[in-house]
Amino acid sequence: MGFLKNLIGSTKKDEPADGVAEQGLLIFESVNDVIQAEATLKKAAFEGIKVVAPPPQYRTGCDLAIQFPIIERMGIIRELENSNNAPRDIIHVNEELMQPTEICSVKDFGQYLMVRSANMKITVEKETKKIVNISGGGCSDVPYLAQQMIGKNLFDAASPRQIGYTLCAYTLEIAFNEAQRILA
Repeated sequence: MGFLKNLIGSTKKDEPADGVAEQGLLIFESVNDVIQAEATLKKAAFEGIKVVAPPPQYRTGCDLAIQFPIIERMGIIRELENSNNAPRDIIHVNEELMQPTEICSVKDFGQYLMVRSANMKITVEKETKKIVNISGGGCSDVPYLAQQMIGKNLFDAASPRQIGYTLCAYTLEIAFNEAQRILA
């Protein structure tokens, strides 16, 4: 019943007077479910989809969630149900304590730029755009990812998800894409 209540939502307007769309969070059982749901929603061309860390009270072993514009909830749920990947819960983010946490952060060290996504980090020399370090995570493919990417130009290196298949490769992909966006 809680699922239906969250699905239907409250009677509040989905778009506040200031024009900023209210957000919702999709909570899943596993990281793989989040990754598959993100791919499904992006393929279906839903805009405003973003992988985030859920509020602490909603972490149940899966430390990722999908943030989405709440006005899109019916279409998003329909799309996910059609792909057999319905979320465990849907949260209407309307309170400060319910805010998700960004999983990506950037640190500028002058000559170098480090982008962190969850526990994975990529460091790039800004002038040459050469990847100088890959670190973090605890997955078995992190050394392989580092070996394949360090020393290569950020825009010539293989995407982490092309050469790795773990949560670490997934979160490194987020950092990799953000570094490319910043240094483009």
